[in-house]
Amino acid sequence: MRGDAAAFPRPFPGKGLALRSVALRSGADLDGFRTAVRRLVAEVVPPDCVSWQESGVLGLFGNEGSGSEAPPLALPRGVGDLVRMVVPHSDPERYALLYALIWRILHGERRLLEISSDPLVHRLERMRKAIARDLHKMHAFLRFRRRESEDSFVAWFEPDHHILEAAAPFFVDRFRSLNWSILTPEGSAHWDGTALTYGPPGRREDVPPSDGFEAGWRDYYESTFNPARTNLRAMRSEMPKKYWHNLPETAAIPGLVRAAAARTNAMIEREPQMPVKRNPARAVAAMSGQEPKSLDDLNAIIRRSEPLVPGATQAVLGEGPAHASLAFVGEQPGDQEDRQGRPFVGPAGQLLARAMEEAGLDRGASYLTNAVKHFKFEARGKRRIHQKPTAGEVSHYRWWLERELDFVAPKLVVALGATAVLALTGKAMPITRARGPAEFGKPYAGFITVHPSYLLRLPDEAKDEAFAAFVADLRRVRELSASLTP
Repeated sequence: MRGDAAAFPRPFPGKGLALRSVALRSGADLDGFRTAVRRLVAEVVPPDCVSWQESGVLGLFGNEGSGSEAPPLALPRGVGDLVRMVVPHSDPERYALLYALIWRILHGERRLLEISSDPLVHRLERMRKAIARDLHKMHAFLRFRRRESEDSFVAWFEPDHHILEAAAPFFVDRFRSLNWSILTPEGSAHWDGTALTYGPPGRREDVPPSDGFEAGWRDYYESTFNPARTNLRAMRSEMPKKYWHNLPETAAIPGLVRAAAARTNAMIEREPQMPVKRNPARAVAAMSGQEPKSLDDLNAIIRRSEPLVPGATQAVLGEGPAHASLAFVGEQPGDQEDRQGRPFVGPAGQLLARAMEEAGLDRGASYLTNAVKHFKFEARGKRRIHQKPTAGEVSHYRWWLERELDFVAPKLVVALGATAVLALTGKAMPITRARGPAEFGKPYAGFITVHPSYLLRLPDEAKDEAFAAFVADLRRVRELSASLTP
């Protein structure tokens, strides 16, 4: 059998070949399709002898058989990805087309996927691209709104295809610390901070009409709209009007378009000015509706914000008395800190605690935090390997650190390592030369020393001497802190 399976009439099965009916649940039943394909191939049932049914209702010609599951199929690389992408398509012929492709590959056309001119391959590739576009639109145009009564977020979306289960993990990765629900006309997805579950269809009226965040987002959109580059055709291409009713910023578009010509002329006549750098953290605070008035307010913003570095399970906040006289600033949370949600609980934190104890410092009376609030890492198998944050990433988090220390108001701040120094001063300094008392240009005194993770990386023969020097630094910190405390 060659060509597009749908382009050829299906003969009634010959003698000894009964028409098989395969019942799958409605929507995207990837697991059910895989199981059925393995069984059909094991029983040598050709595509023309299979009737694919949805909604979990058996067809007129019996069921697909029973018994133990057939073994996996040995298919070329790429077939599995194509199946995974095409199964959510809304075309009722998708399962028949996919099975026709698999049958041909297993019966002499091993390199079929490489023949883009083949009608069957061409049609399936178009379906794959349609799903990719639908996923992109859902990722880009879905907007959550806060349900104040439940302290959760909910969104409404109307996809063209059955992509809810394929799209939901993206939002888990992006909003892991929030409780949210996505409602669609054919199903719903729910994340409670621990597990992702699916439920029945939702209704648009179950989503709040607006929330406080949307006003801030609309203001941000209006402030970044460039009237000189208004292109309605391109705008409708990238943001189709069917999604506008879900997007708060679209309410401002008609007015922005009407005023585009006048605003463009005003921009041309205005004298040039130096650009103002945008701080993503400050933008998040602005969109929350108000500047934080307390450490709790600031921490709430950090919890809701996306990580400004790749990775991270949750924001790791500072820990210690709210008005401690002594504060320690490290680089970023590590693997254990990210999992537990507390700073300095991993190997480096344990070493710091031991050094503080030997130096006569009370860890419980000190405030401990990091320059970067999320764990940046690279996954290698099951391990998560620490990645040093870039200067730009440190700069993005600097606003949070400065406000955090403003609220704590310590007398002395200890910078543990080069990243903490960069965050506190805006300058890169070699620790070997800057080690000791320092001026950070802030209301508090400063002290620079190594990060305890540096000691962990040293060869065994050098660790004792380096640890002794670290403890000596902390003794100086204790003496300086005592002289500053009233």
